[in-house]
Amino acid sequence: MTEPAATYCANHPTVETTLRCRRCEKYICPKCATRTPTGYICKECSRAQQKAFETAETLDYVFGFAAAVVLSLIGSFLITLVGSIGFFGLIIVSIAAPTAGVVIAEALRLVTRRRRAALLFRVILAGIIVGALPMGLIQIFSLNIFGILFQAIYLFVSAPTAYYRLSGIQLFK
Repeated sequence: MTEPAATYCANHPTVETTLRCRRCEKYICPKCATRTPTGYICKECSRAQQKAFETAETLDYVFGFAAAVVLSLIGSFLITLVGSIGFFGLIIVSIAAPTAGVVIAEALRLVTRRRRAALLFRVILAGIIVGALPMGLIQIFSLNIFGILFQAIYLFVSAPTAYYRLSGIQLFK
């Protein structure tokens, strides 16, 4: 009886393996394997599979960024108005900031026609931050303590809320 010939990883020719990619059937070692619910695939097949989910077009990045800046500027301005209330405004901002993030995310979903891409979500996140900066700087230069605090809460709550809502990341299942 003859022994079967040794098989080696396609990416690491010195590593012996019996594991194969379930899509392209090439031999892969555990370092090159990506686990999926239906088996292991190689990194190349994993990237190709991920590319199928990225549907954003070039204009989506431009419109998404511009709309994020405008919407965040509006939200930041409204938070500035609440900043004149004082301590009671803290409760209002704590409720308004995540709500603003959800509203911004849903409006941007319409602007980008529900297209998605990891880079698109990051560009939109940058737009939200850029849109909040002018009002934040005004509060800093006017030394309005409550205004600075409220702008910080707005930025640190609404931006991640919008990002997670757009990208579909679930923190709890």
